[in-house]
Amino acid sequence: MGSLLFDIKLKRENKVYHENDMLLGCVQFQCSQETKHEGIMLYLEGIVNLQLSAKTVGLFDAFYNSVKPINLLQNSLELSAPGKLSAGRSEFHFELPLVCKKEPRILYETYHGVFINVNYQLNCTVKRNFLGKSMTKIQQFCVQYKPVALGEDSLKVVPFSLSPDSLQKNASAKERLSMPRFLITGRLDRSESCVTTPITGSITVQHTEAAIKSIEMQLVRVETCGCDEGYSKDATEIQTIQIADGNVLPKLELPIYMVLPRLFTCPTLLTKNFKIEFELNLVVVFKEDYTVSENFKIVLKRSAGPLLSKITTAGR
Repeated sequence: MGSLLFDIKLKRENKVYHENDMLLGCVQFQCSQETKHEGIMLYLEGIVNLQLSAKTVGLFDAFYNSVKPINLLQNSLELSAPGKLSAGRSEFHFELPLVCKKEPRILYETYHGVFINVNYQLNCTVKRNFLGKSMTKIQQFCVQYKPVALGEDSLKVVPFSLSPDSLQKNASAKERLSMPRFLITGRLDRSESCVTTPITGSITVQHTEAAIKSIEMQLVRVETCGCDEGYSKDATEIQTIQIADGNVLPKLELPIYMVLPRLFTCPTLLTKNFKIEFELNLVVVFKEDYTVSENFKIVLKRSAGPLLSKITTAGR
């Protein structure tokens, strides 16, 4: 038997689609000679895969029902009945609607996390007789929400202040005694940020008794899986940028500029069985390796314009 090569080609080169779009493309075959097959099928699948962290498995029996995969899309199309593929190149065109016909009746954005993954893909299978193994080709694509316009209540700069006084409510008596005196101020330009827009702001060291070793900004995903009977909540780092390396001149304004990574972030998502949320950690490391941090809860959206809003901060 000669060689058989095939691939799934989508009409959109960027492979980005919205709910209710039509998925257009073709499956291209290249055969060195006429090749017999038992049918060619194309499967469309959109699925949310949920996984429990090791620390949670076994704690709640209810989890095993709440972490079952959630099917968002499931469709199939017969491209060819059993027959033969001609020698040379041949194509089978397809059109498939991106519509979620059952609960939750919405297509969530593509997202690759640690415990939650939202994936969309096409699977083309060429069936062979019992002596030949079926051949499969997979093509993944992305689903995004359509951008929405936001109101004017976002035009507020969000200031923050980091000092021993702001942290002492969460510090032990020993930590209070060893904590150097310092004051670090700054701002975030928005707490509700578009996933395609960098997170911006600034930070200024007003004064400090101890020399600073490093200032970093950390983007964290908070993934929650579960139900009313119990849930698993895990925070994991997505990326960290360094704002300053070494001691910082007092009163010098340092810019904050963080580009959000595609696929590893998505609009904040709160559903019945899972949640995808995001936070920022501002981490200041002093020369004695004493570390202080401030946590910011942020909301990510896919917007048609800039987002600015009030932010809630909590010292750690």
